[in-house]
Amino acid sequence: MYILGISAFYHDSAAALIEDGKIIAAAQEERFTRKKHDPNFPTNAIKFCLDFAGIDINQLDAIVFYDKPLLKFERLLETYYAFVPNGLRSFITSMPVWIKEKLFLKRIINEELVKIGFKKGQNSTKLLFPEHHLSHAASAFYPSSFEKAAIITIDGVGEWATASICLGEGKDISILKELHFPHSLGLLYSAFTYFLGFRVNSGEYKLMGLAPYGNPEAKEVVEYVEIIKTKLVSIKDDGSIWLDQDYFDYATGLKMVNEAKWEVLFNMKTRKPEDPIESKHCNLGLAIQQVTEEVVVLMAQEAKKITGAEYLCLAGGVALNCVSNGKLQKQNIFKDIFIQPAAGDAGGALGAALAAFYIYYGNERVIDYTTDAMSGSYLGSEILAHEVEAVAKKYKAVYQRFDSFDELASVTAELLSNENVVGWVQGRMEFGPRALGARSILGDPRSEEMQKKLNLKIKYRESFRPFAPSVMAEHVADYFDYSGTSPYMLLVHPVNEKIRKPLPANYSGFDLREKLYQLRSSLPSITHIDFSARIQTVHKETNPRYWSLINAFKQLTGYGVIVNTSFNVRGEPIVCTPDDSYRCFMRTEMDYLVVGNYLFSKKLQPAWQEKDNWQEEFVLD
Repeated sequence: MYILGISAFYHDSAAALIEDGKIIAAAQEERFTRKKHDPNFPTNAIKFCLDFAGIDINQLDAIVFYDKPLLKFERLLETYYAFVPNGLRSFITSMPVWIKEKLFLKRIINEELVKIGFKKGQNSTKLLFPEHHLSHAASAFYPSSFEKAAIITIDGVGEWATASICLGEGKDISILKELHFPHSLGLLYSAFTYFLGFRVNSGEYKLMGLAPYGNPEAKEVVEYVEIIKTKLVSIKDDGSIWLDQDYFDYATGLKMVNEAKWEVLFNMKTRKPEDPIESKHCNLGLAIQQVTEEVVVLMAQEAKKITGAEYLCLAGGVALNCVSNGKLQKQNIFKDIFIQPAAGDAGGALGAALAAFYIYYGNERVIDYTTDAMSGSYLGSEILAHEVEAVAKKYKAVYQRFDSFDELASVTAELLSNENVVGWVQGRMEFGPRALGARSILGDPRSEEMQKKLNLKIKYRESFRPFAPSVMAEHVADYFDYSGTSPYMLLVHPVNEKIRKPLPANYSGFDLREKLYQLRSSLPSITHIDFSARIQTVHKETNPRYWSLINAFKQLTGYGVIVNTSFNVRGEPIVCTPDDSYRCFMRTEMDYLVVGNYLFSKKLQPAWQEKDNWQEEFVLD
């Protein structure tokens, strides 16, 4: 039985294919179109999934869309009705789009499928529409290794639900509690993302990275938290929240917040994207991060209380807040937590397919208790040797081909140890927003200059942005205050005391730049300013090549950990093909590129002839 799941028309459209419950392939549309967070129908992602499985679209038993568009339209109408006469401008702007496109989504989906070769009415393929948060819940529970688990989903908004607590047991999922629009933890966090000058639906992780630059001992942080909890949001004991809509504009307006009221409330102007970042911005970022963590923990405690489950699954955009996830894990409310690596809307495509297989068709669930079913999230397109050679021929690129991967790993490890920046493209592309060693840019974590170099000369982005460590799973406790697994880079934990460096007595009074370049550990490039790190544990079973590279680096340097960031520049989706990789390599100050068994040195490449216009090509996020 083949089931295709799709998500589209909001942001991060994607497709995922399962065969008899097994996840075969999954990818975001942005990787193929090169439009970050592409919301359009995932034609290319669908074609990839079908081609990878070697099947025709008409062989599908079901095609499943990740939410119910008519329920969304109902919510839109009822919201405008509830806020009359406010929202007229927004109503006039959005109604034509809904009436022309989204209201008739079933027809549009069928039309797009026909373009791919779908023969409507000539096969038995069903078109199904589970609810948004059920798709999220299914994406987390069914790939987990848990027979029974509480499931928490938190995002901006689906149809009506903005968060849910469910119970997963065997093949069944029961929705126990829901929080409804306009009250939403995801939208609250996005409101602060907007106010602090970052792009909504893409910049939330920047806000998370900015928060540690706030001073937790500052009176300003305490005051901001108090303002948030008394003026903006009322937090209940079960983790449900109520937002005062007088301060927000997302329900009926064209912006996230009422800027005038927020500027009075926090005594600061709305920050523009390229404005300098000041201590007050950092402190406000820390305040909303603390509030978010409090709500998530309360919701987890409630989930434990009403389900009695010993395990927890997380999905929805807020589940990508790895700082919150790490704090939640330290609470020990549950024995273990599984977080869907594609926790946002892209993962909804996978959840929709799994929900159809287990709930609609009623198939029994077979669990491999040794690991989850995401295959390391390496579910995208793969690199083939002839593609690399074709790209080299196209650009007259100079390369060295290695017959022995062990030799390539040793050479690459030595390059890294000499503070070179290396693009690393191997095997199948990752599904989800994190680069996990298949489409990554790598560096030496011991380097004091690596974070600055990667941000300013490779990624062309804000200098405060932290980088993640990829560490051999068996050695994670050697460097971090953590002994578990984190294969999807979704948990933040502190670095070990033994590798920390003492800070100056007046450190808390430093400004952002001074804090940024203060030496904090023997692995400065992956140690955030609060001594935390967003950990990826690398497992030989799921990514033997990446594990072997890190092992070679350990043999050379004594450290089984390297810097890992996504292979892209600011505003660009993560690279997909050898061509994407070479173009990005040549447009940046990257030193070396490894694609499959091929090594490219920047010094040996012909001069780049194309106009270096990536800033024009990609909308800056």
